[in-house]
Amino acid sequence: MKLQHYIGGLEGLPEPLNLEKRVFVENWEKRVFGIHVAMMALSKHLGSALPQYPIAEVPTTFDDKWTWADLRTSAEAMDPVDYFKFRYYEKWLGGVTQFLVDKGYLTADELAARVGTLPSGQRTETCAAAEAIDAQVLAYLRMGDSPRRGIAHPKFAVGDAVRIADMPAGAHTRLPGFLRGRVGTVTRIFEGDYAYFEDTEDGIGAPMPNYLVAFTPTELWGCGAEDGRQTVYAELFEAYLKGLE
Repeated sequence: MKLQHYIGGLEGLPEPLNLEKRVFVENWEKRVFGIHVAMMALSKHLGSALPQYPIAEVPTTFDDKWTWADLRTSAEAMDPVDYFKFRYYEKWLGGVTQFLVDKGYLTADELAARVGTLPSGQRTETCAAAEAIDAQVLAYLRMGDSPRRGIAHPKFAVGDAVRIADMPAGAHTRLPGFLRGRVGTVTRIFEGDYAYFEDTEDGIGAPMPNYLVAFTPTELWGCGAEDGRQTVYAELFEAYLKGLE
């Protein structure tokens, strides 16, 4: 993730952070969340994911892959100024909309023309098709989509000291910037090899072990660390770990 998407440990932010605790502040945010969930539930990769869904039999015109990785990538492509300007679900709306335009499901002109013209709840599918789509979405909500692919094949063991790679913040990364180059200790190896839903420039995508790595605040923030018995934990793909030389 680029700087604006993970600000842990940064000082001197221009204004206090908004700690709004409501999941949905405006009603339209629920609709954006629902659109995103429906797209994930109808994503074409689900035929080979865990659990395997009969996605090829669902009568939907959505014919692409859409996962959390796609949503995150779209948000991280935003201009940093826009990222801090827009609300949380506005970022989601922008990512979903741009994806649908890029894939040809609608044009920007069509979108602008249709704003405010569709009655709430309008469906364009037949009753049978709508029921099949709804059933798939409900099944996805109940069972989800696991990135686990078989048992773990770890290179490191619990107790190993590891240095976190200094991965460049390219188009997309899942490595927090404040961990780059730091030394931590492996405290847990998760039970499977896990795939990321998108191949990235920094080496994740294909199934690989995931680790829970512990860091001392002093290792991360030096003399700026607060006193006390504190530990920072991070779940990290194996591609981000290096043995100590």
